[in-house]
Amino acid sequence: MKIFSVPIFSLLLFSVLFSVSLADFTSTNFQLENPVNVINGGESSSTNFQYLSTTSQLTQGQSTSTNFAQNAGFLYFPTASSPVVSATPGDAQVALSWTAATGILANVTSYDVGVSTNSGGPYTFTSVGNVLTYTKTSLVNGVPYYFKVRSFAAGISLSESSVVSATPVASVVVAPGGGLGGSSGSTGANFYGMAYPGSQVFLLKDGQTAATTVAGGDARFRIALTGLSSGDFLFLIYAEDQAGRKSTVFTFPVTLTLGATSEIGGIFIAPTIAVDKSEVKKGDNITILGQSVPNAEVSISVHSNPEMFVQTSSDRNGGYLYNFDSAKLDMGDHLTKSKAAQQNLISQFGKSIAFKVGDKNVFVATPVVAPEVAVCNNVGDFNNDCRVNLVDYSILAFWYKKDLPPASVDLNHDNTINIIDFSILAHYWTR
Repeated sequence: MKIFSVPIFSLLLFSVLFSVSLADFTSTNFQLENPVNVINGGESSSTNFQYLSTTSQLTQGQSTSTNFAQNAGFLYFPTASSPVVSATPGDAQVALSWTAATGILANVTSYDVGVSTNSGGPYTFTSVGNVLTYTKTSLVNGVPYYFKVRSFAAGISLSESSVVSATPVASVVVAPGGGLGGSSGSTGANFYGMAYPGSQVFLLKDGQTAATTVAGGDARFRIALTGLSSGDFLFLIYAEDQAGRKSTVFTFPVTLTLGATSEIGGIFIAPTIAVDKSEVKKGDNITILGQSVPNAEVSISVHSNPEMFVQTSSDRNGGYLYNFDSAKLDMGDHLTKSKAAQQNLISQFGKSIAFKVGDKNVFVATPVVAPEVAVCNNVGDFNNDCRVNLVDYSILAFWYKKDLPPASVDLNHDNTINIIDFSILAHYWTR
């Protein structure tokens, strides 16, 4: 006969493959003598019976006993957000920089840079270590090159950027009288990526709104800035979904080369998030919702002890919704946030939103769609998100001791950014 069973172990599981003998199993109808159980899963047999065993789970989640815990499912394997890559062409070279990949269950320890003359590859990868910049040299001017960046943790690949392209150009020579000799194309930057279908996308340069656009039905957007000067710039980009909820802000320090156009691609804006209750009665559901790219896998984190993860999918309009059972949570304050994945791209986690588990339900009013650009008039709120925080600090730090800072950043209007401006910013700090 065959007996199918999933045994419960009260012993430590070792990674080596071996079998152990267990005690007899008895019932009123049969006795199974000294069965051999294969700990790592498999099939044991004798002349009279077969005994099937496994240590796996049929569904994703965490199994527990008084002696061990076993995690299963993709949420328990390390991942990382996708780097956002900037490519600036130069003379026979391309300077690359990228945002740090944020590891989940692992710390990113190195990056590989891939290069190809075809967007579809094949790519030749070079390990560059745990850095965020790399210059690819010995290239041919006038030939388009394609680049991507992969993140690793202890040799394990975690994430990959989308492809960006740049074409090396000959050096720009300043001719007598101030004219330009050699290659003198326009200086600019192109930004492209994914937000939410029909969302407003805002691009800020050094704290000032430089351009806005509307994402298409597939959530993709592209913004081109031309007529810029060469030098160092701090770009910020964020999106506002159709319910008026704002995303987190991406920050891109970019060095522009005279006569060249930098490509900043693979921008994957994190989902927006909201809840239907500021307080949920323990045992009732709290609805977590927001907007992302269409048909994405949306992972929702509920910060508890331990942190809990659930997954849902966005619809064709990017909307997602999950009814979370509060019975799993302790009484008190909690935070929730979300991230999205589509194909080989993974966003960072977006904003955290707070709620409370208590003895009653307190519903949140239906959100009102905000104006196209909110006006908060907070001193030090350089990116106009109605908060004074690290984003504004970064903008102020960019202009520290530089000539001719914008009037909106010069908080004490003395034509320089120094410790006095930082003191004023600290006074108006929110979070």
